[in-house]
Amino acid sequence: RVTDKASYYEGITFRDIIFDSSYRGGGIRVVDSVRIRIDHCFFLHFTTHGVLIIKGHETLISSCFLGQQPTVGEDQMEKHYSGTAIDIDSNDNVITDVVIFSAAVGIVLRSEANTVTGVHCYNKADVYGGVGILVKPEASLTRIGNCYMDFTGVVIEDPSQVRVTDGLFIGGANVVLRSIKGSISGLNIEGNMFRGYEGVGNSIVELDGNFTAVDQVVIERNNVKDMVLKSTAGRVTVAGHGSRWVADFSRVLIFPNRVSHFQYAFHIRGAAEGGGGVGNNVTHWVSGVRRNAVVVESSAKVNAVVSVVVDQYNAVDETSYLLSES
Repeated sequence: RVTDKASYYEGITFRDIIFDSSYRGGGIRVVDSVRIRIDHCFFLHFTTHGVLIIKGHETLISSCFLGQQPTVGEDQMEKHYSGTAIDIDSNDNVITDVVIFSAAVGIVLRSEANTVTGVHCYNKADVYGGVGILVKPEASLTRIGNCYMDFTGVVIEDPSQVRVTDGLFIGGANVVLRSIKGSISGLNIEGNMFRGYEGVGNSIVELDGNFTAVDQVVIERNNVKDMVLKSTAGRVTVAGHGSRWVADFSRVLIFPNRVSHFQYAFHIRGAAEGGGGVGNNVTHWVSGVRRNAVVVESSAKVNAVVSVVVDQYNAVDETSYLLSES
């Protein structure tokens, strides 16, 4: 027992234990405790929670296996899975090197400053309504790294200082940004690998609802196969003979009608119509930014290559005058 009145237990280790709930409840509940270790344990047949952490802080969950139903995948009962493997309503906890093989939801994070690393989720697939990792709006300062999301993805509600990095997403699993109050402030989704199904074409990051307040969002350096790449930055090169070029970023940019910054380069490959030498003193300009497309025009018809770079990186309290264009 610790002296802090808000915490009742300290320094307890649960190791090498099988928690079989026999479909009558949960495995273990830790309340108002600090520096608890749950190590090399097996949680089976739970209907509510495998592990439930309430208040307190610094519980370490490592090298554990959790599942409602024994399976190695492709279970005929998968669409009927229920319960949550790990539910954390507490700060400063760490989940590492854990396998979640069956449950409706793998991990729920409800409080700040939690870390999830090296987790393999192949609980209920998202096509059946399952979620691998659910980050609630209160769970700011969350770090999810080097996790293997196997047919079940990550859902983040109103992200606030959340990182998802260096992960593997297969079977069409992706990251869903769910709007509750319509805000995102501080989100990094970087360096992940995504693999889907040929011809299906779902996006690596999807929006569930509308976001009206967005700042400090970086979605970049991810690689993809058989899915649609989404990002907060894009590069497009348009070549042709004419006086108007449109660089359309609507397929790659994650937020609709939200170009924050742009740069462009204009290269003339021959003389303008009417003669007078290469370029013929042609002037060019950006005539509009509409629906994530940048329009460049010139004063005469030329054979030109136009390269455009855009991003959706709004800093805190930054005003983007481009967002008002329709």
